[in-house]
Amino acid sequence: MAKHKSPARPAPTLQEQLPELREGQSVALLQELHILTREGKLNQDTRRKLKQVYHLVQFIEPLLAEVLAARGDVTLADHGAGKSYLGFILYDLFFKSRTAGRVTGVETRVELVEKSRALAAKLGFERMDFLATTVQEALTHPGLPKRIDVVTALHACDTATDDAIAFGLAKQASHMVLVPCCQAEVAGVLRQHKALSLSRSPLAELWRHPLHTREFGSQITNVLRCLQLEASGYSVTVTELVGWEHSMKNELILARRMAGDRNGTRERARQRLAQVLDELGLPELNKRFAVDQVESGSSPMTT
Repeated sequence: MAKHKSPARPAPTLQEQLPELREGQSVALLQELHILTREGKLNQDTRRKLKQVYHLVQFIEPLLAEVLAARGDVTLADHGAGKSYLGFILYDLFFKSRTAGRVTGVETRVELVEKSRALAAKLGFERMDFLATTVQEALTHPGLPKRIDVVTALHACDTATDDAIAFGLAKQASHMVLVPCCQAEVAGVLRQHKALSLSRSPLAELWRHPLHTREFGSQITNVLRCLQLEASGYSVTVTELVGWEHSMKNELILARRMAGDRNGTRERARQRLAQVLDELGLPELNKRFAVDQVESGSSPMTT
């Protein structure tokens, strides 16, 4: 008796092979960004990178949709864009299917900006721009939209996150989405005044040892950033980006611009900011985390 052959199973789709991919996502883009290999494979490192960017996109997409629904357009400025992983994936997943909205990547390295421009042209991402400039210069750059709704800064190193915040404050952005990286400025000031601080307060034991100085400096930097945002009229949420097993630079700061000053929140944050700087012996940083300067239109960003 002849055996009947089972019908051949169809080859699995790329979506079935890689459940991480979103519906309709451009495989060509992921290959150009070297997240996928030419064979459509993910290695462990790129899988982690993709997971991190996806997680961030989940926070940003509702903000973009909110602004777009409110005013019929939405602009996003991505500072310290690097190879523009975040900007490209946001454009692919959110902007590409819509007729409005624009993404601008701001990056100082000219070679990365040129590569990003070439890739956007190749993929037909017409509402993506890339500026080879500093965050400070971007404030008055003719290539930047006059209105910026959403500011992002993913792992912008050292004081670049502070500069992105100052940019967002000056532009009165509706939302800021920040994943800070290392920042050495606060730790450096703590180190300079360590002996005096130890004589003044037992709390200085928190940063007496060099390793603790660095870690505490990083922690207090983000606390000061949050207070600065609150004192400037933003509500702030702090959470983790992904699990700690994927990245040690994992703090996510979400800031939403609020109308008015409910219950004196801004003034309390302003007072707390001044008190924390004074208590920790950080008077040199008053300019860095200034609020009045930003609100009056002058930026505290340093060159």
